[in-house]
Amino acid sequence: MSENNNQQVFDISIDVVPKNNGSKCFDDDGRLKRTGSVWTASAHIITAVIGSGVLSLAWAIAQLGWIAGPSVMFLFSFVSYYTSCLLSDCYRSGDPLTGKRNYTYIDAVRSILGGARVKACGLIQYLNLFGIAIGYTIAASVSMMAIKRSNCFHESGGKKPCHMSSNPYMILFGVTEVLLSQIPDFDQIWWLSIVAAVMSFTYSSIGLALGIVKVATTGTFRGSLTGISIGTVTETQKMWRSFQALGDIAFAYSYSVILIEIQDTIKAPPSEAKTMKKATVLSIAVTTTFYMLCGCMGYAAFGDFAPGNLLTGFGFYNPFWLLDIANAAIVVHLVGAYQVFCQPIFAFVEKWAAQRWPESKLITKEFQVPVPGLPSFKLNLFRLVWRTKFVMLTTIISMLLPFFNDVVGLLGALGFWPLTVYFPVEMYIAQKQIPKWSTRWICLQMLSIACLVISLVAAAGSIAGVMLDLKVYRPFKTSY
Repeated sequence: MSENNNQQVFDISIDVVPKNNGSKCFDDDGRLKRTGSVWTASAHIITAVIGSGVLSLAWAIAQLGWIAGPSVMFLFSFVSYYTSCLLSDCYRSGDPLTGKRNYTYIDAVRSILGGARVKACGLIQYLNLFGIAIGYTIAASVSMMAIKRSNCFHESGGKKPCHMSSNPYMILFGVTEVLLSQIPDFDQIWWLSIVAAVMSFTYSSIGLALGIVKVATTGTFRGSLTGISIGTVTETQKMWRSFQALGDIAFAYSYSVILIEIQDTIKAPPSEAKTMKKATVLSIAVTTTFYMLCGCMGYAAFGDFAPGNLLTGFGFYNPFWLLDIANAAIVVHLVGAYQVFCQPIFAFVEKWAAQRWPESKLITKEFQVPVPGLPSFKLNLFRLVWRTKFVMLTTIISMLLPFFNDVVGLLGALGFWPLTVYFPVEMYIAQKQIPKWSTRWICLQMLSIACLVISLVAAAGSIAGVMLDLKVYRPFKTSY
């Protein structure tokens, strides 16, 4: 591909319609009035944050121990909150009330930083979102299998091993996402986010309750101050697993990548940044509370043997019907979360295609499809073909690499520093014109460098885990 074509891929400018100040139907950029609030933005964030990541937190704390585990979780929550507040100030370039809107994360990078960093950001962001879609497909299939295996164990009285392949469940999840991916844009999936947020509270609460009951039954808090003991694992394994645990916790807070897109759904006044900061503090407080409770109670219940996935690791066998409800809630939640994370990729490719081939009817024409009892549905042929192929690709890769814990850790490690820390910090410095070598500039750079080191060691731990998995792995033949 030529240099010019490379530039076109990530340098997509969005035409801004003349302003309609004072209009009841349109915002200042000529688009339909945004209707989002603190509550809808919080629902989007909670849907994005409390995903499959919460299920690996008991395992992560088990690697780090009672001191480092909760401390690292609080550290990640603070960093995510702080950098999200920095990023929310970058939604508008210049004036926070009337400046030009940046509709996506990459628009903000282009508008404020520009240059080669736009290409780097685009590549990292969309690869990260693509990876999250794969991670969620794996997690959903594991939960669907857990329901089937739970019922199998119950019917056989625990006598059958109940092994089964994850492939049919990944295909079923993929078919569901193909249908839902035809919803045109972010603003129209608010209802899906609210349903998904309710589901996330449902299964997190069940996991928490089961942990409390198990602790109450045994009468002891298991675990140690320093984490999994040498003997259960070797010293080398403990080191790599501790690094991987950092990636798992980072993944549990990975939503900055879609923060600008969420902010673009919020109505004004008050300023979008002000509303977004309220939604951020509310969401991070809620999710961190849940994370601490689920992670710590899971560790207290199982100690060194905390499963990689709290609800599907078969630490809990009964009541089996409650586990089925929890795993069903996980599946419903991940169906919604998949859409929340994939909508920015869909929008990016479709805007690029519309600008590249503006006269093509295949790309621009929409057909009205009547739906009984509902408003007619707008079907676009390019959207139908492209989004279907995207979902098929994520499903096939998930079937090739069905390693839940290691994939989650690797995604968290690779996405945390550049998207949650580096770009928000650099954009904030440029936007606010913070002088180089000033106290604030030095503190922000120290934060960025520290998070880079954490991301590197977490990535190393997760890669080591994937390499171990690959030694006993056969493509498309993984069973549980």
